[in-house]
Amino acid sequence: MSEKSDNNWISFSDIMTVLMVVFLFIAISYILEVQKKQAERDEIFEEFKATKEELYNELDSVFKADFEKWEVKLDKDLSIKFTNPDVLFASGKKDIKPKFDTILQSFLPRYFGVLLQEKYKDKISEIRIEGHTDAVPAPEYDADPYIGNIILSQLRSTEVLKYFRNMNYYSTLSKLDEKKLQFWLTANGLSYGRTLDDNKELTILTGNPANNKFSRRVEFRIITTSEKLVDRVLKEMEK
Repeated sequence: MSEKSDNNWISFSDIMTVLMVVFLFIAISYILEVQKKQAERDEIFEEFKATKEELYNELDSVFKADFEKWEVKLDKDLSIKFTNPDVLFASGKKDIKPKFDTILQSFLPRYFGVLLQEKYKDKISEIRIEGHTDAVPAPEYDADPYIGNIILSQLRSTEVLKYFRNMNYYSTLSKLDEKKLQFWLTANGLSYGRTLDDNKELTILTGNPANNKFSRRVEFRIITTSEKLVDRVLKEMEK
């Protein structure tokens, strides 16, 4: 009887040992998977940071003197803000002024000359041309002031994109570069949802009154491929 009990105990002990080993392997596998995902996330964030810094530094190097002259601001988020009221659009209008025409003739070939470099071909997912308006209603486009300005700002960004496509520089691009730009480039109308204050900062962040002249502007914004991946990782972390 005693021998039978011992055998039963040994069998139970063996089962517990096997289960412990199984759970240990599961735990180790889980830890390794977590570490792998964390390493991948770290790599994505590092690539995101490095790409933005490289693009920022190169654009700053190419345009620093001109941006000061043109009253243009390059931000760390890779947005370039054309806010000089004497250069851009009259209130309620979409037509490019002669001075802005002159600036675009100098800016656009060099800007896209930077972005179309081979080293950035897999680093960029989108280049946005953003139109922004002041808060003055635009009833000729719509009775709703916000929608009216959505239409006006869209027309402004589209006008800049149209201008670019009609440039001599654009006609010299290779078919591959043209296809790349057609994939990257978008024209976006943002109405007066992102007005600027006297310091050219977003009023929604500062709480300051809007400066209508500065708010009436065009921005060029680069979205990197790693930026898309960062957004995806952040969403996964929220789950």
